[in-house]
Amino acid sequence: MQWEGALFSGSEGGAESWAILASLINTAKLHKLDPQAYLVDVLERIVSGQTKSHQLHELLPWNWKAAREFSARVAA
Repeated sequence: MQWEGALFSGSEGGAESWAILASLINTAKLHKLDPQAYLVDVLERIVSGQTKSHQLHELLPWNWKAAREFSARVAA
């Protein structure tokens, strides 16, 4: 069961981090995204500075998916 990690996270901060990660993964799944591909791309954009702090809303799963679909249509 995926929520077991929160029970054994070691601290309140660890449990909060686990809850955030689980929420992102499940939201990606709900939007029919590959969670690993989504998280890799989002983390690369944040770490590289490609996405600025005031643009983080663009990385939410529903916005990320829409941007990818738009890019695919433009490229075709």
